[in-house]
Amino acid sequence: MRSSTRTRLLLPLLASVVLGASACSAGADRAGSAEPLRIVGPFEVHSLDPALDGEVFTRLQVSETLVTSDLEGELTAGLATTWSSSRGDRAWTFTLPRDATFHDGTPVTPGAVVAALEKAAQEAASPLAAAPIRQIRTAGASVVVELSRPYLTLPAVLTHYSTAILAPASYGADGHVTEVIGTGPYRVTSAELPASIQTTRFDNWRGEAPAVEDVTFQAVGRPESRALMAVSDQADVVFGLEPAGRERVSASDDVQMASSLQPRTILLKVNAGHPVLRDVRVRRALSMALDREAMAEAVLREEELAATRLLPPSLAGWQSDGTEELTHDVEQAESLLEEAGWTEGADGIRVRDGEPLRLTLLTYPDRAELPALATAIQAALREVGVELSVTVSNSSEIPSGQADGSLELALIAKHFALVSDPLIDVADVFAPEGSDWGVMSWSDPAVDRAVEGLLAGATGAEATRHRETIVDTAQEELPLIPVSWYRMNAAVSDRVEGFRMDPLETSWRLTDLTWSS
Repeated sequence: MRSSTRTRLLLPLLASVVLGASACSAGADRAGSAEPLRIVGPFEVHSLDPALDGEVFTRLQVSETLVTSDLEGELTAGLATTWSSSRGDRAWTFTLPRDATFHDGTPVTPGAVVAALEKAAQEAASPLAAAPIRQIRTAGASVVVELSRPYLTLPAVLTHYSTAILAPASYGADGHVTEVIGTGPYRVTSAELPASIQTTRFDNWRGEAPAVEDVTFQAVGRPESRALMAVSDQADVVFGLEPAGRERVSASDDVQMASSLQPRTILLKVNAGHPVLRDVRVRRALSMALDREAMAEAVLREEELAATRLLPPSLAGWQSDGTEELTHDVEQAESLLEEAGWTEGADGIRVRDGEPLRLTLLTYPDRAELPALATAIQAALREVGVELSVTVSNSSEIPSGQADGSLELALIAKHFALVSDPLIDVADVFAPEGSDWGVMSWSDPAVDRAVEGLLAGATGAEATRHRETIVDTAQEELPLIPVSWYRMNAAVSDRVEGFRMDPLETSWRLTDLTWSS
């Protein structure tokens, strides 16, 4: 039997910024203030269901998962105090605290936890649905997950927000979540979807009481509005600022910028079953047409964020020495298109068999950089004779386009460590049947075998070979075309102390915050 409360996984130390250790405000002293901490971000909440929009509630520390992760990507206790495996990693036991209660005052029982996990396991959007679960049962004060085969990554899977434990009263008669009744240090007092959530300190929280008593979250779509709120004392913490907004905030005396490079890549999701895009020569031509450094400098104001491979360098275990970095080569891009039968037409747009080379790209405004990068990509492809139509819409249009096959290209920001262990996200991204936020109409037998080998527990040199197979094949075939790495940033009022950016976006760590004195 193996037992651990802090298990080191593949995710290396990621840079984080700590603010406020010596912050001294020019503004009003809010220590002991009855005013709430005001958080603003681009993240709209369209559902109370943990499997759909649960990440905001775990970030607000309303709901908890059995296991969570710290700023270094190590697993640490969430609602469960300890966990251990037995029967050759075919059974995992999670011990619950004796004094935990839900926000409605009912005790956290093993039965309630089993019920919540069983619901998560039935949700296709949850990585728990892919776990080889035979049974989830109670065992005294613990919960046991029995599996049909060894599954070493189960604790990491249980860090995903979709596995948050809610009280039985959270669910309506039809099984849908009607109210978020969690176990965290904050409880919901008001939720007006999709834009507003208010919380207050939960007095029966089993841990140390947070210093900040009340919190409000507001979703604001326009990045320039968020920047204005940051510098005009309308918010205390503002996430998701575009470059102009960051410059505005940096010029303010009362607000500081925090940022961290995340294990997230902005990439082109390609429909590899499309009549044009199924040709790998075309996919490589699209990649070579992109001047990533120029786009990163112009749009992100950081040339170093140009992505020359799929997985960011912060995921050190997922790099391959044999991977040739992606380059900008217009001449070679044009040559590949010629080889694929696309010749230059009279208006500069390439044609084949009388059909112009026209493609559509879908993106969304939740990440402020995406629409601007889409415009830059449109201009780059035009230079090699590809006419690209860009649509900015709701992010839900991308899974819809995947489902009905209408999607051609999508510009997305994909996080590769939502569950601490990147393997879980990599396995989802390269699922043979396709993935909403991964490949579309593309699979490779060698990649499939490598993913299966890693999920079965491969270690050492064997695991390294599997990871190299995945990243080298992805670089060669380009079912996903990397564009840039991603840096999350936040503007923080100097009235707030103790703010730390979580590279994994698991929590906003509100319990660490205090008002400056």
